[in-house]
Amino acid sequence: MKLKEHDCAVLTANLPKESLLAGDVGTIVHIHGGGAAYELEFITLTGRTVAVATVAASQLRPVSGQDIHHVRELVPA
Repeated sequence: MKLKEHDCAVLTANLPKESLLAGDVGTIVHIHGGGAAYELEFITLTGRTVAVATVAASQLRPVSGQDIHHVRELVPA
């Protein structure tokens, strides 16, 4: 998987501490260890940051041409 800073990526695992669910989309803001982990920023559709999380490469995937937007209301942890 080749992801770069500022790419969007999709969670493939829940991050309960951050109230994030598999399928949530974040923006890569930093790459750790040559791609072993990624720092992602997750925002609401109005632009409010709700979490910045370090995510293992195995917990995310690049967005695909088959992905669509979906809305869910954020429920704080």
